[in-house]
Amino acid sequence: MSPNALRHSLARLCHRVAGPAAIALASWIAAPPVLAQATFEVAKPIPLYSYYAQGNANAAVHAPASRPTPSFVLMGGGPDVDPAFRWLIQRAGITRGSGGRFVVIRASGTDAYNPYIFYSDEALSTSGTVADQWVGGASMGLSSVETLVIPSVKAANSAAVNAIVAKANVVFIAGGDQGQYIRFWKGTALEQTLKGLMQRNVPIGGTSAGLAVLGQFDYSALYNSATSELAMRDPFYRDIIFDPSPLSLSGGFIALPALESLIFDSHFDSRDRMGRLVTFIARIVAPVSMSGSVFGCSGGVLPASLSGNKTARGIGIGVETALLVQGNGEGRPVTATRVTNPSTTTESAVYFVRPSVAPTVCKPLTPLSVATVEVRKLANSAAVFNLTEWTGVPLYRYVDVNAGQLYPADWY
Repeated sequence: MSPNALRHSLARLCHRVAGPAAIALASWIAAPPVLAQATFEVAKPIPLYSYYAQGNANAAVHAPASRPTPSFVLMGGGPDVDPAFRWLIQRAGITRGSGGRFVVIRASGTDAYNPYIFYSDEALSTSGTVADQWVGGASMGLSSVETLVIPSVKAANSAAVNAIVAKANVVFIAGGDQGQYIRFWKGTALEQTLKGLMQRNVPIGGTSAGLAVLGQFDYSALYNSATSELAMRDPFYRDIIFDPSPLSLSGGFIALPALESLIFDSHFDSRDRMGRLVTFIARIVAPVSMSGSVFGCSGGVLPASLSGNKTARGIGIGVETALLVQGNGEGRPVTATRVTNPSTTTESAVYFVRPSVAPTVCKPLTPLSVATVEVRKLANSAAVFNLTEWTGVPLYRYVDVNAGQLYPADWY
């Protein structure tokens, strides 16, 4: 790869990940700093929101207004998974003759998703031959890819913002900070617009922070990001806050109906997050009386040991990994398959985690104890997982948390 091509690829990756450090790095890559004389500019008003469009956002769209079954992409962060974006476009019914609008929403960051999704290669062509690290949406029929940066409650209530989102044929929630999504978007017109799209079965996806807000229960990360070590040491410590808070059956910020009773975690193996996901799930488990003693977690609302989709469950998704979730019609189970990039160097696994019994110790300022937590691992793209019945992938192992320690520690 040429130096210029390397700069372009690194800049595009950094800008798709929200955050000052990533944006500063991408800016340096694109244009190394030079010394210059100090200048003074009059401060400009901060815009209510930012809007960027690639392609023709005003083109007539003839894609179906709804899909027969729900379609979701659950992405684990890190490098974006190209085939997962193509799957969203296909599930929306978009073709070369139909047109379609792909809308990315985020609370911070840039428009770097627009060219990545719209074009087919570094030359910014719309060829049907799509290069690695590009989606090629225009070649599949997309009219436009649009990004909205929605950084406040006021912006989330903006009629202009909601008009753009309401016309989307696909919506994708970028990474960043899920605490901002919950602070800025929950209870706003934007939340209602997103729920309206779900009712029409418009495909929706999210990565990292965008993944975190798609379950019935969301880890809101309103303070610092919880670690496995600290979570297991005290399952009620300050950094572990959920949406809804306190926990209830009403669901989190978006709460996709097909993903009932679930909580998600991203960057799963690379950041050693099994311990914290087990803690999150434990917190959801309702207290239960057994042999004269009460087990479970204070404030929990779901049972720990029922089969199917009424029990507390979690899904941990590795970097450069996407879980493609689809409904299959009334009375049929929701199923999921895993995809990654052909060039990936990671295992790109998905972990399905479900407790068999209620936690024996789960209270503030006390290390967690919960035994026989079931783990199923999906690390190939051939298997189909039945999310409704929690079958289709064999049992990988059981893990225990005993007095705040995870066993086995090498759960991978």
